[in-house]
Amino acid sequence: MPKILIIEDEAAIRRVLTKILSEENDTYEVEEAEDGSIGFEKIKINDYDLVLCDIKMPKMDGVELLEAVKKIKPEIPMVMISGHGDMETAINTMRLGAFDYISKPPDLNRLLNTVRNALDRKQLVVENKILKKKVSKNYEMIGESEAIDHIKIMIDKVAPTDARVLVTGANGTGKELVAHQLHEKSDRASFPLIEVNCAAIPSELIESELFGHVKGAFTSAVKDRAGKFEAADKGTIFLDEIGDMSLSAQAKVLRALQENIITRVGADKDIKVDVRVVAATNKDLKTEIAEGRFREDLYHRLAVILIKVPSLNDRREDIPLLITHFANKIASENGTAVKKFSVKAVNLLQAYDWTGNIRELRNVIERLIILGGTEISEDDVKLFASK
Repeated sequence: MPKILIIEDEAAIRRVLTKILSEENDTYEVEEAEDGSIGFEKIKINDYDLVLCDIKMPKMDGVELLEAVKKIKPEIPMVMISGHGDMETAINTMRLGAFDYISKPPDLNRLLNTVRNALDRKQLVVENKILKKKVSKNYEMIGESEAIDHIKIMIDKVAPTDARVLVTGANGTGKELVAHQLHEKSDRASFPLIEVNCAAIPSELIESELFGHVKGAFTSAVKDRAGKFEAADKGTIFLDEIGDMSLSAQAKVLRALQENIITRVGADKDIKVDVRVVAATNKDLKTEIAEGRFREDLYHRLAVILIKVPSLNDRREDIPLLITHFANKIASENGTAVKKFSVKAVNLLQAYDWTGNIRELRNVIERLIILGGTEISEDDVKLFASK
């Protein structure tokens, strides 16, 4: 049931607005406040889907109230009500974040359309928040070991900045989780995170993939195409397995980092981009530099902040938490009951040599859940999780 607050110092106008909204939709729950300060107290302790607010009021005017609400509950749409002499102020409130403004006396159709649109917008914001939480859960870092706590602290410090980050670690350790956390906790979170697996793209196509191309640049270039850097504008680009990138592509990435400019393959025109770069590799880039396969100047551009993700063997104390996490996740995905693991089964799994790291552990947990008993026993582990 949509909950609407009307803040207006003129009792007659409050009554008219309440009557209009109640007659339009009997599911609207409408409350009133006779001035800005009372309205603000109500907003602090209640969750409203929409606020209709007069601009000229005693104690706390509409502009002051709008600024105060946007600091504590920015998701609430606020529609400002203005007299004809307040139009300049009303327009200014739009710059401060108001959803819309309505002139006095309110036009019936205009009022109802604005209310419907504002409530639709609020619902969309709520749905997006729920979806974002679901997406974020997919990239949650599970663990309480000292190594994982250190990474979480690093992410919290680095994410709000635009510093470039190089994430290192063996295959399957979860380097992509670090990239997602850095993006989601940054000011760029409302813009795209574009992922590029440099190892999966043929060397002759990597430049086109990253920077785009123009029609006719090569045989299969049948039309102009934007690259990943353009797609990530104002957001983040995650260059996974950057150690596998060709030297020619490395040179272009270096230019993009130095000048915030890219050029599509086959084009002469430069394109300005605003992109934060997070890179990852399972290789020792200093060895790659020494052997002439990676540019030292690019390394220093990328490695402003270094985050090393430990192998699972170096954080065995996190394995029980990971087992529980994967067991719950797999059950949720398959719509089945959660299977428990016996203490002996967990102890045995903790003692294994996890060369494939978390990715391997996840696969083993799924195999045990499918093939094991109602409770996963030590015998199940010996039978189905053997190396």
